[in-house]
Amino acid sequence: MLYIAVALMLGLSAMGAAIGIAILGGKFLEGAARQPELIPVLRTNFFVMMGLIDAVPMIGVGISLYMLFAL
Repeated sequence: MLYIAVALMLGLSAMGAAIGIAILGGKFLEGAARQPELIPVLRTNFFVMMGLIDAVPMIGVGISLYMLFAL
C-alpha cells in the first residue's frame, strides 16, 4: 500500500506541474504577442513562476522518498 501512495504522489505531482507549466507558457506567449514591449518583464515573471511551480514536485519527491525509506 505504501508503494502505491508513493507512486501516486510522484505521478500526480509531476503531472500537475507539467500542466501548470504548459498553461503558464501559453499565457506567456499570449501576453508577448499582445504587448511585445513587455517581453523582458513577462519573461522574468515567467521564469520565477516556473521555478515555483517546478519546486512542488521536488518537494513531493523528497516526501515520498522519506515515506518509502524511513517508514
